[in-house]
Amino acid sequence: MSAAPKTAAQVEPVTAENILRLFPEINASTSAREGSELEGYDETQVSLMQEVCIVLDENDKPIGSASKKICHLMTNIDRGLLHRAFSVFLFDSEKRLLLQQRADEKITFAGMWTNTCCSHPLDIPTETGVELEAAIQGVRRAAQRKLNQELGIPTDQVPPEIFDFLTRIHYKAPSNGPWGEHEIDYILFAQAKVDLDVNPNEAKDYRYVTPDELKAMFKDETLTFTPWFRLICESMLFEWWENFDNLEPYKNEKAIRRM
Repeated sequence: MSAAPKTAAQVEPVTAENILRLFPEINASTSAREGSELEGYDETQVSLMQEVCIVLDENDKPIGSASKKICHLMTNIDRGLLHRAFSVFLFDSEKRLLLQQRADEKITFAGMWTNTCCSHPLDIPTETGVELEAAIQGVRRAAQRKLNQELGIPTDQVPPEIFDFLTRIHYKAPSNGPWGEHEIDYILFAQAKVDLDVNPNEAKDYRYVTPDELKAMFKDETLTFTPWFRLICESMLFEWWENFDNLEPYKNEKAIRRM
């Protein structure tokens, strides 16, 4: 009698010892352009799929690296491939949150509203880290880089030290077609006066909102939102926002929140 197929709950945990056996393609020098998955997408966004993300075990320990394309294919995600990410929540002097609407050119979650900036630290010395404090420093530097690349915010207006680390969330969500997300996402809060020069290949719109204005947006059936942003809003954001002037009890949470 043949063995029963593995269910999602029985997927073999990905570790440093088995990652190359489970995902031999991450060690191959192949271009993100190989294969048909990216045909028809915007050339700039296709080139970004070659960036190298930090692959993790379920405890947020780096166990390898893989291209952004490999990390975001649901065929790999459903077999346990997990990577590190960050989500920035940037507030102005009035404590309004800066949102962006992702550009239609984006490969995943195109056209959806989301928090200020959501992206990935790269597998480079300045943005990776094994222990939590080093990892936090890495995502702070990545946040500074991506706020400049996506929204044109000068790097000197968002130095790494302004980002407060609150917690990490572990979540999985499908996107369109073959794509999805499976991340341990570092949540960063910051407050700063910034100048915007939005990259239209990254964001098609932006706005500053109060808590009530954001709640009204969620009631608007014509708008769509990224899954991580909706998860954070439904579970934690409004409590953090309400306690904006006393965030100390919420900072530097050690546990990973499994969503």
